Amino acid sequence: MEALWVAAAFALGLLASRLGLPPLVGYLGAGFGLNALGLRETEFLHHAAEIGVLLLLFSVGLKLRLKDLLEPRVLGAGGLHLLLFSLLALPFVGLLPLAVALGFSSTVLVAKLLEDKRELTTYHGRLSLGILVFQDLVAVGLLTLYGGGSVSPWAVLLLLFPLFRSQVGWLLERSGHEELLVLFGLGLALLGGEAFRQVGLSPELGALLMGTLLSGHAKGTEMAKSLWSLKEAFLVAFFLDIGLREGVQGVEAGLLLGLLLLSLLKAPLFFLLFLLLGLRARTAFVAGTYLGNYSEFALIVGVALEEAGLLPVSLGNLALLVALSMALSAPLGRYSHTLYKRLEPLLLRLERKGRHPDEEPERLDGATVLIVGMGRTGGAVYRVLEAGGERPFGLDADPEKVERHRAKGRRVLYGDAEDPELWERLDLSGLKAVVLALPDLEAKLLAARWLKERGFRGVVAATSFHLEEDPALEAAGASLLFHPFREAGERLAEKVLERLAIMGEVSHGRS
Repeated sequence: MEALWVAAAFALGLLASRLGLPPLVGYLGAGFGLNALGLRETEFLHHAAEIGVLLLLFSVGLKLRLKDLLEPRVLGAGGLHLLLFSLLALPFVGLLPLAVALGFSSTVLVAKLLEDKRELTTYHGRLSLGILVFQDLVAVGLLTLYGGGSVSPWAVLLLLFPLFRSQVGWLLERSGHEELLVLFGLGLALLGGEAFRQVGLSPELGALLMGTLLSGHAKGTEMAKSLWSLKEAFLVAFFLDIGLREGVQGVEAGLLLGLLLLSLLKAPLFFLLFLLLGLRARTAFVAGTYLGNYSEFALIVGVALEEAGLLPVSLGNLALLVALSMALSAPLGRYSHTLYKRLEPLLLRLERKGRHPDEEPERLDGATVLIVGMGRTGGAVYRVLEAGGERPFGLDADPEKVERHRAKGRRVLYGDAEDPELWERLDLSGLKAVVLALPDLEAKLLAARWLKERGFRGVVAATSFHLEEDPALEAAGASLLFHPFREAGERLAEKVLERLAIMGEVSHGRS
């Protein structure tokens, strides 16, 4: 049975990938297809799906800052959107708690899309995650009211969690870099989920908050990377489970179509609210596009309402609705930057005038080299170029990285490489080179194309992690490619040869 699940998920995931869609769309299709063949979910698949979700939210928590959740734009846009969309959905479903649940966006889908695009720590990524956590807290309240259970008085002990941060960090530092690190991360995710479940709260929220306990720790990023492949494998079970759980029997086509069309209003509504709260059109559009879907929490609330005898629609219809909205939203989120580029002239007219919190620079203060992406590679490039007499300037979409570099006295500002406005307004005069030290291929391609459109004639250098990326990068305008893994080995070999030559000279002198 398990082999059939994996084979179906792989086949349809590969097909979706070839069609330019995220593989998860194929996994959803595989679940519904297997259900149509008479197969059903099992306890094993359900538990694997739950572990995948807990690992995902734990990984998200590792990169989340609590102050992001308290930002006025998160609370304002999140609260207003939930209120307005619930009122729009109420005539369709006739039950307020279900209408509120339909106002939630998918934490699992959005977090996965952001992670795949390496955008979890960007401004729009943090904004989206903050709103998702706000919605999850509302979902916990709904489940408490209609879930047939109650929050245990012992839940107050969870407030003591932050007091154990130093002890957990101590264990993390001693967990090494291999299987013990993976095992410790898995244990923390499951512990957070189970602790919250035992006191009547959402295990998903528990895993997320357990991750935030280690947010900012020196080994937090390493732990997230070590859990990546394990999390990805378990998450396939989550998307299969949605289709296998209910299937497509008893479809109410009219209701389904109406609610699916209504989901298309989610992103524009978020966009308008973000604009009203002073954000730039691009940030508002990209964040809104990611959030334009129905949530797995709608299913969880639906189960609770069904057990209470209140659910006005079948769970099968609700499961199909959530799955279809995910399948529709996933490609839109994946290509949100490209979509914005096409709609930019229209969307900019709606942007409020004045200074924005996500403002990007227009001048580079006499810089000779621009470095886009100030992670470990970008930081090293900045350091070497500065030592070599150049005047480097760095841009990064992660506000936290920007703060760290500026604290070291480096000229680094917030800037998103996938923002066409940045490249249209940025003064490139005096620049000899642009270094694209970014992990995401699509971001490098977009930046290289925009530099080409601007007529930039300097060196455009880019990292290439796979040889098959080279033709696309060169066609986009990259004139110098660096292969970190291959060239690191070549550099190590050069150092070994240098050391051997020195040893040979010393030996010759002694003889």
